[in-house]
Amino acid sequence: MNQLEPLSSPALAGAPRGGASPRRWLAALSARAATLPVRTRLELPGGLAFGADRPAVTLRILDARLLPALARGQVGVLARGHVEGQVEIEGAMRDVAEVAGALLPGDPTALADAGSRARWWSRLVQARRSHARHAPQRDREQIAFHYDVSNDFYALWLDPRRVYSCAYWRQGVTTLAAAQEAKLDLICRKLMLRPGERLLDVGAGWGALLLWAAEHYGVRAHGITLSVQQHAHVQRLIAERGLAGRVSVALCDYRDLPDHGAGGGPYDKIASIGMFEHVGHARLPGYFDKLRRLLAPGGLLLNHGITAGGLHNTQLGGGIGDFVERYIFPGGELVHVSAVMAAMAEAGLETVDVENLRPHYARTLWAWSDALEAHLDEARAITGDKVVRAYRLYLAGSAMGFERGWMGLHQLLAIRPGGQLQAGPLRGAQSSYPFQRDHVYRD
Repeated sequence: MNQLEPLSSPALAGAPRGGASPRRWLAALSARAATLPVRTRLELPGGLAFGADRPAVTLRILDARLLPALARGQVGVLARGHVEGQVEIEGAMRDVAEVAGALLPGDPTALADAGSRARWWSRLVQARRSHARHAPQRDREQIAFHYDVSNDFYALWLDPRRVYSCAYWRQGVTTLAAAQEAKLDLICRKLMLRPGERLLDVGAGWGALLLWAAEHYGVRAHGITLSVQQHAHVQRLIAERGLAGRVSVALCDYRDLPDHGAGGGPYDKIASIGMFEHVGHARLPGYFDKLRRLLAPGGLLLNHGITAGGLHNTQLGGGIGDFVERYIFPGGELVHVSAVMAAMAEAGLETVDVENLRPHYARTLWAWSDALEAHLDEARAITGDKVVRAYRLYLAGSAMGFERGWMGLHQLLAIRPGGQLQAGPLRGAQSSYPFQRDHVYRD
């Protein structure tokens, strides 16, 4: 995490250097405020203020040590200051996001790329760090940090099924609940689920896909999660809906699933929804190798998750990645879709379909942000003010990031080739996949 610098520090990107006086770089800040896309007022320690008289957004800096971060456009440091009570922010979250994007000194994927490619050994260091951060115990702790905040907190702003991943906004769909159901059905259609098939959901969340697939497609579904609260919630839903013989969920690390036998493979179909972001770049080959071993020959795997907008960055620059690591997703790593496909291929999985739903996630995040804004007092009563401050910035900032292409959201459909050339709808398909998309979009 970036450390706060003393007010006298001359290390100000875009501001005068070489011993420049605070007066000069404050003048630069004033000029910058006038060019922001939203009417903005900056209020600094000591009573100094500049910007719009009738602002849509007000940034009130309470700690002078944050002024260099403001001058450099380190919006992640300012976000940390807001969570810790050193910065006050007033304004609608869409306006706040626009200001944050304008304060950045450049594309945050390029800023992070530059840092990661500065030295030839940086990637080796990153790989070793990624591997260490995703040992089983560390993963359990990191998952608990995020997903066990409170079921009641997430219920305030997720849809009724508590689907915590990108929705699918089909033409004519206007509500978050309908868009999430459309996403669940899109996954089931892509996987070509059939009655009686065995489905594994890796990282099952609050159980929406397990229940949808069992109730609408007649599969026998098994899910795993590391979240204690999610596990208890899904077990309760299974009992309430009378699905105990068809749906199950385990508190289990993916590495501990047996390849064969009770609770293990082979599975006809596997879904990994919003999961691989928590696996770590260095452990992706092992993750996909494990899924291949759990998948029956000729079976289908759908991997749905957030991808990096840059080729090399594992997080966003401008202090954004550090903020997310500290307050939202410890251990989360961004990986470019090409690296994901490479890891899948190395594991013996053949990618047969790729779809980017990036703008769909932006709209989903704005729906979540709007819902949280409508329940701020209830959210604070459940989690406390710091968590609410962090999530307000996270949801709005992420929506902006997906709109601007800083992150992507890819669905990758893959098969485990069965080796039998005659198997499947086309010679060489080596699976049930028809190598066309009629089954996905036909009503």
